[in-house]
Amino acid sequence: MQKPSITAFLTRGRGASICVAAALVTICAASSSARSQATPGAVTLVQAGRLLANPADGKIETNKTVVIRDGHVVEVRDGFVAEPGAKVIDLRNSFVLPGLIDSHVHLLHQQGPTSRMEAVTKTTADVTLDGVVHARRTLEAGFTTVADCGGDNEAIFALRDAVKAGKVDGPRILASGNPLSAHGGHGQVYGFTPEVTEVIQSPTLCSGADECRRKTRQQIAAGADLIKFHATGGVLDGGTTGVDQQLTDEEMAAIIQAAHSMGRMVKTHAHSAAGINAALRAGVDSVEHGTFLNDESIALFKQHNAWLVPTLVAGDFVAREASRPDSFMPAAVRAKALQVGPMMLSMGARAHKAGIKVAFGTDTGVSPHGENAREFGLMVKAGFTPLEAIRAATTSGAEHLRQPDIGSLVAGKEADLIAVSGDPTQDVTLLEHVAFVMKNGVVYKHP
Repeated sequence: MQKPSITAFLTRGRGASICVAAALVTICAASSSARSQATPGAVTLVQAGRLLANPADGKIETNKTVVIRDGHVVEVRDGFVAEPGAKVIDLRNSFVLPGLIDSHVHLLHQQGPTSRMEAVTKTTADVTLDGVVHARRTLEAGFTTVADCGGDNEAIFALRDAVKAGKVDGPRILASGNPLSAHGGHGQVYGFTPEVTEVIQSPTLCSGADECRRKTRQQIAAGADLIKFHATGGVLDGGTTGVDQQLTDEEMAAIIQAAHSMGRMVKTHAHSAAGINAALRAGVDSVEHGTFLNDESIALFKQHNAWLVPTLVAGDFVAREASRPDSFMPAAVRAKALQVGPMMLSMGARAHKAGIKVAFGTDTGVSPHGENAREFGLMVKAGFTPLEAIRAATTSGAEHLRQPDIGSLVAGKEADLIAVSGDPTQDVTLLEHVAFVMKNGVVYKHP
C-alpha cells in the first residue's frame, strides 16, 4: 500500500493540483494520439479468426465478426463482415477474447529498492502521475478493468475519475482507497522517527468496533467503490508482528456491516487461517491471498459463497526477491516473504481442488506493473486449466466485482476485447503478449 508522504501533506491544495494538471496536459496529449476514437453512432466491425466470446461456456468459434456501436457489443455475426461506412478491424489471424479483469492491484505503487525513501519524498502529485504511467501499462497488457485495493484516497480516486472521463488512458478502476488496519499491524508505518511517522501514518488505522465502523463510513463518503481491510499481518510492512489475525472479530464484523449497509462489497487481506476464518464468519465477500487456508476455511468459503483472490504472482515475486543475496528487502520483510511466498502456490492448488470460487488477482505493485498476466501460468501450475484461469479473469472476475456489463462479448456488454496470436486455451502464457486492446469500443493498442 502506498502511504501518504510528508510532502504530500505540505503541498496538497492549489500547488499540487497545478503540478498534476500541467503534467497531465502532456500525458493526455500523448495518450490521445495513441487511441483510435470511435465516432458516436458509428459501427465498428471486429473480424475475428477465432473468438472466445463467452468464457463461461468455453465455446471457441471461427470466422466471426463482433459488431460494436457506441462502446457496446451489438451482436456477433457469422463470417467476416464489412459494411459501407463501418470501420473494419482485421483480426482474422488472431484469437479474440474479452478484456481481462485483475481484481487486486495497487496502481500508485511499485515495490522496489527505493520504496521506503519514496514514502517521505514523493508528493501526492508524484504518486498520482506514477499511477497514470502504471494504468497505461496495465491497459496495454490487456487488462481493461482492475480493482485497486489500497492507495492514497486523493490520488487513486483522482486517477479513477480521470480514466472514466477519458482524460488519461487506463483500465476501468474500482478503488478502495486507504485500507482499514489495526493500530500496530499491517498498514502501520514502521522504521521512521516518531515525528516522521506521525505525518505519514495511514489515516485508516482503527481500534474498536465503533472506530472501525466510523472509518469505514468515512471511506465510503470519500468515494470508495469497495472496502478493503487487513484481517491479518502482511509481508511488506516493516513490522515484526507476523501474519496472524490482527483485527478482532468484532472489528471485522463492524467494518463489513457498515460497508454492506451502504452497498459496498468488502475485501480482506488475510494470510493466517485464523484471520481468514474470522473474516469469512463475519461475512466478508472476498479473501485476498488466503495463504494458510485450512479445511475450516474451505467450508466457510462455500457456506458464505465467498471469493478467493489468490495473487500467486505476488507470492512468487516476494519469495524470489527474498532469496536473493542482494535483496532490497529489510530483514523483517525478508523473513516473512520466505515464510509466506512459497506457500501460496500450494494454497492455490488446494483451493482449486476444493472448488472454491476464484477470481483472478495479482497484487501488482508488489510485482511489476504490466506483468499481471504472469498470474495465468502460475494458476495453471497450481492445477487450473487454461480456460479456468481465463474465466477467473473474465466472466468470474465480472461476477466477483459485481460488474454485469463486462467479462464477455455478448450483446449489450461493454466492447472490451483483446487479441493474441495462437490459442491461449492451449497455452495460457500467450496472454503475456497481448497484441490488440480495445476498451469501450476504443482501440488503445494494435499490431
